Amino acid sequence: MLYDSVDQAKNKSAGCPSQNQQARQQQQQEEMIKKSLSRIKHKIFVLSGKGGVGKSSVSANLAASLAEKGYMTGLMDVDLHGPSIAQMMGMKDLLDVSSDQKLLPKKIGDNLKVVSIQALMQDKDQAIIWRGPAKTGMIKQFIGSVEWGDLDFLVIDAPPGTGDEPISVVQTIPEAKAVIVTTPQEVALADVRKSISFCKTVKMETLGIVENMGAFKCPHCNEVIELFKSGGGSMTAKKEGLKFLGSIPFDTAVVKSGDEGVPVVIQDKNSTFSLAFKEVVDNITKQLI
Repeated sequence: MLYDSVDQAKNKSAGCPSQNQQARQQQQQEEMIKKSLSRIKHKIFVLSGKGGVGKSSVSANLAASLAEKGYMTGLMDVDLHGPSIAQMMGMKDLLDVSSDQKLLPKKIGDNLKVVSIQALMQDKDQAIIWRGPAKTGMIKQFIGSVEWGDLDFLVIDAPPGTGDEPISVVQTIPEAKAVIVTTPQEVALADVRKSISFCKTVKMETLGIVENMGAFKCPHCNEVIELFKSGGGSMTAKKEGLKFLGSIPFDTAVVKSGDEGVPVVIQDKNSTFSLAFKEVVDNITKQLI
């Protein structure tokens, strides 16, 4: 059917039941997101320029550290294609749904709640083959359709890079503040500079840079070993005018704790990793509280 005027076409479209229903659903979702975010004091977005720098390990240990300090904390895994938070946090069962059809996060201890796409899948090895709109929709559901309750902190673990997921987080949670994770070598620092540029472009405040897998002492001879050089994170932070949150030493206990589903800051509080990580957490919380 052809319409006599643009106004007539608009009026006809405005009366379409399916479009009206879609608009109502979208408005309802936006209201749910706004209500959920209003109950969360601080949102920390952990990102990295490239994979393999231990971003998810930092996210898991950051959330666990905050919970250990007595803060009500949420951990949201939006790495939809390579979710690892569920394994790191020992989540083996599917998440439950409340009577009002809201997703119930996995409760770990008294102060920590966790949501991951992996905890919604019957087959843990199934590949998620989604494009942009589906990813955005899932991230919005992780905010508005999850019963987070009142939180002091929400830690958001995103996939590496500056693609759909980070952009969706920025659009959905505009008040989130970034923690950027890197390793000390130049190949990682080149990519982390892109993450810094991303934050500046979308006007996201950056809390600082964490240097992961830094120098450590050999357990046999006490010689300091630099697997990926050292100091790259602090130099980049200084050059970019950002706060350096601290250097975390390489520690094989992190691998073991991740496989066992217990963050190393909980499993071994006196390890070199845990002691260095405490400084990082203190440098983050001092900026927010």
